[in-house]
This record gives sequence, C-alpha cells and structure tokens, in this order.
Amino acid sequence: MEKSRDRLVRATACDGMVRCVAAITTNLVDEASRRHRVSPTVSAALGRTLTAGVLLGSLLKDTEKVTILLQCTGPIGGITVEADAHGNVRGYARNPQVDLPLTERKKFDVRGIIGGGMLYVLREADYYRTGLFRDPYCGSVPIVSGEIAEDVAYYLTQSEQVPSAVSLGVFVLPDEERFFRVEAAGGFLIQTFPGVADDVLRNLEASVLAAPYITEMIRRGMGPREILQTALGDYAFEILEEKEVRFACTCSSERARRILAALDPEELRAMLREDGGAEMTCHFCNAMYRFDVTELRALLPEGEATH
Repeated sequence: MEKSRDRLVRATACDGMVRCVAAITTNLVDEASRRHRVSPTVSAALGRTLTAGVLLGSLLKDTEKVTILLQCTGPIGGITVEADAHGNVRGYARNPQVDLPLTERKKFDVRGIIGGGMLYVLREADYYRTGLFRDPYCGSVPIVSGEIAEDVAYYLTQSEQVPSAVSLGVFVLPDEERFFRVEAAGGFLIQTFPGVADDVLRNLEASVLAAPYITEMIRRGMGPREILQTALGDYAFEILEEKEVRFACTCSSERARRILAALDPEELRAMLREDGGAEMTCHFCNAMYRFDVTELRALLPEGEATH
C-alpha cells in the first residue's frame, strides 16, 4: 500500500489579519531518521526542526531559503535544517545517536538533549536557484524551552515581531527491521498581524490550547486542512497554497568533485599517497561519494604525473 504523501497548506483568516500554515511531514522525518540512523529522541528533535523548516519555508519568496540552526548545550550538540519555498527540506543533528530515557510522562526528553544555547534563523537568496549572492538576514534568540516549538514561536514573536503560535510533533513506533519508524509527524503555525481584534486573539489562543497534540490529529487521519480548522476553531480560512513537501538534498557527485577540485594540489596528492582515493559524506543527507585514484589524478594540474 502506497504511503500518503507529505503535504502543506498555507492559508489566511480573519480578512488577512491571521496567517496560518499546517503540514504533514511523516515521510520526510522518517527518511531523515533513517538516513542519519538517529536515536528515537533525536528523531523527535530533528523531526520537529525539519517540520519548523517546512513551515517557515512556505513563507519565503520563490528565490529564498531559510536555515534554522540550534546551537545546543545538551548532548545533541546542535541541529541544522535548511528549507526552501518549494517544499524541499534537509537537515542533520550533530550527535545523531545520543539518547535519554523517557520523561515521567512517557514522552521523549527533547528538552533534555537540547539543553540551553541559541536559536538562529538565517534567510538568504537560494544560490543554487538564482546563482546570485545577497546579504542574508540573521536573527537569533536564546533557547528558552528546548522543546523547539516554543523556541521557534519565541523567535518569531521576539526577533521578527510577529506574534506566533507553533505546534510541532513526532510520534514513533517500534519496528523489527529498523528499531523504530516514524508513524506521525507534522505541525502548524498561526500568526497574527497588528490590528487584529482582541476577541479574535483570545479565541485563537483558546482554540490552539484546546487542540489535541498534532501527532494525535495526524494519527486520527486528519490532513493539513482539518488540522488548521481545529487550530482556528470557529474561524473560516481561505487556502492560498497547497503543495507536497519532501526531504531533498542539493548534494551530488559533481558538487563533491568540484569541492575536491578546489583543494590545494598537495592535499590531493596526500589523499592519493595515504588513502588511494577519497570519500566525502554529505552532512545534510548522509550520502557518501567515493573517488578512486584515476578520478583524483584527473583533478591534479594538467600534465602532472603522479606515482
């Protein structure tokens, strides 16, 4: 049976005074967890951050990308996620195998592996799409929760001055072949703009607080539209965009070759002497690229003989 595809819905409500996004990210979080061979707790932390990247990416211009960087004092060390405006996201955790026992409430101790530190959000031109460089915008806030959703909401409210509510979740189940699999992952983002009525704010806050856990809604079979309606309560919304989202990396063998070609020739000679080739691993997707002696020699200055 074919898996349902991950999807995102972006909408507006209350005559444009409320912006909202919801996404199902189960497959992409599962793929990232599999690629990086993460522990269950890291899967929850990385999956929440990947979902946050998808949500923020949907708010970008077509030629932009966003990077979320968590520099953590906890054992995970850090998380880096990059997303664009077209539903593509990739990311990794610095220490993917660290784990902690479940909390007293039988939840993953994401707060424990994150600890304190800083949250950075970088918005910049997507060079691979435009070929242009532009000065990026970078905002930062201290990590105030470690649960990631609250930290992203704090960033949006404090650094970008847009009051925001964020919900992120990952639910995993044991799996005989892979130790565990991601059964549900997703999130939603609701933002209000200056001039929104006080009663609307109160009603939205109440409906968001009353909403079930995001993973519970997904496991019930709810899609992004139903999740938005649950979060917004009685307020109707107008859909602006609906699209697929996916784990996708920009790495390739050709790009890895270009990185090697940019190295000092002496470094290439050392690889030939000591290793008889080269291996490069992409941090974002864990893909490995191997180059044998012939391929490395071809990158040396023209006409140079290597023995």
